[in-house]
Amino acid sequence: MNEKKPQLKKQYYPINTTLHTYLEKYKRVTKTNVFYDDLLRFQGSIAVNDKEGKDTLWIRVYYNEFEKEEIDISLKKIYTLLHSNGNERIIPFLNVDYIDFCTFGNSQPFRIKVRNIINNNYTHFYVKKADASRVFGLELEHILSPNRINFLVFEDTLIEEHIVGIPGDVFLEHNLKECNEHEKAQIAKEFVKFNERCMITLLGDMRSYNFVIIPIYDFDQRVFKIRAIDFDQQCYEGNFKLYKPFLFKENFKFNQLVYDKLNQNAIEQYQSEERSILVKRLIDSEKRLKHLILAMKTLKIAPKENIKQLREEIYEYTLDLNFKKANSMGKIVEVALGFVKRNFNHEN
Repeated sequence: MNEKKPQLKKQYYPINTTLHTYLEKYKRVTKTNVFYDDLLRFQGSIAVNDKEGKDTLWIRVYYNEFEKEEIDISLKKIYTLLHSNGNERIIPFLNVDYIDFCTFGNSQPFRIKVRNIINNNYTHFYVKKADASRVFGLELEHILSPNRINFLVFEDTLIEEHIVGIPGDVFLEHNLKECNEHEKAQIAKEFVKFNERCMITLLGDMRSYNFVIIPIYDFDQRVFKIRAIDFDQQCYEGNFKLYKPFLFKENFKFNQLVYDKLNQNAIEQYQSEERSILVKRLIDSEKRLKHLILAMKTLKIAPKENIKQLREEIYEYTLDLNFKKANSMGKIVEVALGFVKRNFNHEN
């Protein structure tokens, strides 16, 4: 597994009234008795290692007996909100097996494992600080990608479902060598499409440990999907290259698959296919997307220098003068989506 180096913490951007109104409209707001800051009051911890004994940069945290009882019941209620529309009749059959805290990255999430004691099936969810740029990333992923995201917000706390899959760095180290040549070509295709989607929606920092590979078993083959799991760098960076996953050294082996398995015509075909599908999703969700972009334009979600750098670099890439006029990250996203839509209509 690639060693993860601590990153500089990104500035936290709180949710404003306009974004909160949007989240209420689309059923993303809830109420809970436990907040992110409450979980920070743990009394002790131990390191969590993987199967090979390597430090995962997660720690398992413990609370005093009085607080643990209250925290556990609140986390079970959160589970019901995510998975059964708040049906609390299942709470007696749930157990909070552990609470882990991640010391790596910007969001420093808590990972909660909840198990059904009747059949021992379990799932995870995450409790994080409700950063506005991350919320925008989750919503853009929900609207414009092939994936749906289940998350809830209460004041300054964000609750996210777990996204199942094999972390990209783990896949490269342990799983890629087991793939046949057809499967490698299929992964290359998906990486091209994933790269195109991240670039258009301005989802940054998609290094191999920030996305997962999902194997899907068809009746006569195994196919793979690539899905982002980290949205901290949504519309934040000023360097346009950081929105292109194929440029990260951590993704070199995925990029090598593209050049080994696909010719230029195939690459351009898959890029075109992804833009086409994205535009169709854009049109299908036009009203919701319009509300989201409006909220984005009312919030500062990146430093001014990043906005200036990004609009200049995207202008140089597209030669679309509308980028020159963009004065916020929300406006840059709006112009980028409009640019893709116009070009799609022109090509068709």
